[in-house]
Amino acid sequence: MSWYNYFFCFFAGMFLANVVPHFVHGISGDPFPTPFAHPPGKGLSSPTVNVVWALVNLIAGYALFRVGKVSSGGNLALVVFFIGIAALSTWLSVLFAKIKPANRPREKASANSLLV
Repeated sequence: MSWYNYFFCFFAGMFLANVVPHFVHGISGDPFPTPFAHPPGKGLSSPTVNVVWALVNLIAGYALFRVGKVSSGGNLALVVFFIGIAALSTWLSVLFAKIKPANRPREKASANSLLV
């Protein structure tokens, strides 16, 4: 495989990892940051925008997966693909940990509220 196939493998992993949080928040009806929010990446977008953004990431990730020959490129292609997933996942966990307290304060449920 050529070097650019590994480049595509890496970005396929990144795009496909980005599908998960946007899709889950979108179908759960929760607002979540997207590049279209104000300010971008920090403000909250509607659940519908999140589902659409997840589907765009899914299409891009699938296209890069195919072009990068992840499934037929051997073990190195798979390793690079998973490094892309790990890189974006780790970066986003740090980023959203900093943003979350400002935008989405966690509500603590008491034991009594769970019984109702």
